[in-house]
Amino acid sequence: MEDKNQMIYDCAKELFSAKGFKDTAVSEITRCAGVAVGTFYNYYPSKEKLFMEIFLAENEALKKRCLAALDLNQAPPAVARQMIALNLAGMQANPILREWFNSSAFAKLEQLFREEGGVGAVSFLYDSFLPIVGQWQAQGKMRSDMDPKMIMALFAAIVNAETHKEEIGLEYFPEVLDYLTQFVMDGLTDCAQER
Repeated sequence: MEDKNQMIYDCAKELFSAKGFKDTAVSEITRCAGVAVGTFYNYYPSKEKLFMEIFLAENEALKKRCLAALDLNQAPPAVARQMIALNLAGMQANPILREWFNSSAFAKLEQLFREEGGVGAVSFLYDSFLPIVGQWQAQGKMRSDMDPKMIMALFAAIVNAETHKEEIGLEYFPEVLDYLTQFVMDGLTDCAQER
C-alpha cells in the first residue's frame, strides 16, 4: 500500500514539475504510477490535495535551505532583504513552487488553501524566522510595539505581491518590490532606534 502511495506521489511530482498543475491529469499520474484511477482516490480525494501535499513538502525544503543560507550577523534590513530574495528565487527556481505564481492555477489552489486553513500552514519561511524577529525586538533593533506575527505578515505581504506583478506592472515590479521591502524595514527599524 505504501509503495503505491509513494509511486503516485513521485509520478505526480514529476508530472507537475514538467507540465504544471493545470496540464497534469489524474489519469496521467495513475498511468505513470502503474495504478488504476480508483486507486488514486484511495489515497487522495483530488489532484489539488495531492498537489498541496507536494507543494508543502517542497516549501518546507526551501524554508530549510533559506534559513541555512541567511547571514544573521547583518543588520535586520539586510537579513530581511536576503530572506525575501532567497525565498522568491527559490520559489521561482522550483517548478512546483512556481505554480503559486501561475495565475491560471492560483485561484483554484488559493481556494483550496482557504477552505483547508492551508494559508496558515504554508509559512513561506516566516514561521521559522519568527524567533529571529523576537530576538531583534528584545535587542532594540526592531519595533517592540508590534506583535512579531504582524511583522511576519508584513514580510508575507511583500512576497505575495509577486502574484500581482502583472497588475502592478511588469516594468515597475522589481523596483516596487525593492521599495516595499525598504519602506517596511525602515518603518520597523527606524522607529526602534528612536525609542
